[in-house]
Amino acid sequence: MSDATETVRYPDVVLITGAANGMGRGHALALGRRGVHVCVADLAGADAVADEIVGAGGQATAYRLDVTDPAQWTDVTGRIRSAHGGLGGLVNNAGISRRLEFPDTTPEIWDQVLAVNLSGPFHGMRAAAPLIRDSGGGSIVNISSISGQIGYFSPAYSASKWGLTGLSKSAAGNFASWGIRVNSVHPGLVDTGLLAGADSFVTAALGSVPFGRMGTPEEITDVVLFLLSDRSGYLTGSEITADGGLVSNGLYHRILAEAGGELG
Repeated sequence: MSDATETVRYPDVVLITGAANGMGRGHALALGRRGVHVCVADLAGADAVADEIVGAGGQATAYRLDVTDPAQWTDVTGRIRSAHGGLGGLVNNAGISRRLEFPDTTPEIWDQVLAVNLSGPFHGMRAAAPLIRDSGGGSIVNISSISGQIGYFSPAYSASKWGLTGLSKSAAGNFASWGIRVNSVHPGLVDTGLLAGADSFVTAALGSVPFGRMGTPEEITDVVLFLLSDRSGYLTGSEITADGGLVSNGLYHRILAEAGGELG
């Protein structure tokens, strides 16, 4: 049962990185439909998403942003301050994946993955937090992964996401007095382009998902919306895992399936 007068409040202005494609685009469009002015940031393609939001009756501004460059973060947040006077939310969504095992992970790949997935959110929070503070507080959502909760085979990706989990908790403590909440989202197997060409991996991995299916991008967007909204006002430093039960029960689920009813 729901209350017909029930309302949900979102920040007036939200900045999303990696918003030109995939889940980032989905987050941006969803916020645009809810009356948020969306600052769409990406290396390329941000204009198309901003135009899509505006075409649907929403408000959006596109920014070119390389998340690994602190100077670009300073520039973008400064332009947001000038244009809108404030910022209520940041979604650190930009990320890259390199499905390589230890022997195949070169120092260059290691540096590249950590620069985007870990240093990017660090630079972003460092640049955006003072603006969010000056705007009366708000919410930062860092898109991590279940690879930041378990031992994933790819050392660069796993290390970057474990690092982002810890960075989020550190930032939550640092920014609490500024009225800023910081939480991390940990998607499991989600049907996006990041898993393109990994059919065998997906098929094998689904054997450890109690729900027996991949998540949808929309289901992850729902988590992001919740963390940006006033409905999560007492949550900070939290890990929200959206994985169909893989991390909490995946191994047990697979053991039962392979036992073939022998425990019954």
